[in-house]
Amino acid sequence: MEEGLLPEPGTRSVIETQDLGKVYKRGDEEVVALRNVTLSVLQGEFSVVIGPSGSGKSTLLHLLGGIDRPTTGQLRVNGMDLVSAREVDLTRFRRDNIGFVFQFYNLLPSLTALDNVALPLLARGSGWKESRARAAAVLDQLGLDHRRKHTPGQLSGGEQQRVAIARAIVLEPCVILADEPTGDLDQASAESIIALMVDLNRRSGVTFIVASHNLSLLKVAGRCYQLTDGMLSAKSTG
Repeated sequence: MEEGLLPEPGTRSVIETQDLGKVYKRGDEEVVALRNVTLSVLQGEFSVVIGPSGSGKSTLLHLLGGIDRPTTGQLRVNGMDLVSAREVDLTRFRRDNIGFVFQFYNLLPSLTALDNVALPLLARGSGWKESRARAAAVLDQLGLDHRRKHTPGQLSGGEQQRVAIARAIVLEPCVILADEPTGDLDQASAESIIALMVDLNRRSGVTFIVASHNLSLLKVAGRCYQLTDGMLSAKSTG
């Protein structure tokens, strides 16, 4: 695949927001994290949100993933209204639709790579044997078959992030939300993780939204946005 060349996205909007806002209260003080964010993401897009720490990137991903609720505005993901949804429905929505990738991996340190990846399948109700077989297949797909019996402490940062990505895709979600996925990695490992995410987007068609301050992502983004003081604007790619 040529650098920067991504598959054509679909025509269906997976994510739709209108005037989305989030305000946090700290005692009597109100902190505006997001203001009037209007966004449309098509199925299969690889979108990147660039911005410094504190600009609202994590808050935006938490809203899109149903982890937190907006203060104002409208939000639909894969056809579901996340503003009015009940907590039990949000839990099911996250499990079935969203894969999360975090800066510090969030792997369970006492479990092997295989069992960390199998956990979402077990939580959904799959059997132990079936879950581990599926997890092994995904780890093999990501080049980690030889590391599946290792715990996170025995893996490099790049390998841990690959395990975290495997865990995110094992349930075949419609959207992957990646929050600073290269922020704790050296340059070579960061480039490898970016290439992996682009390859997964190309081969599986899963929608990616990556929030980062890593400007290298501009080279591979299908669409890019800038977040500044909670306000979203389009940004040139490449």
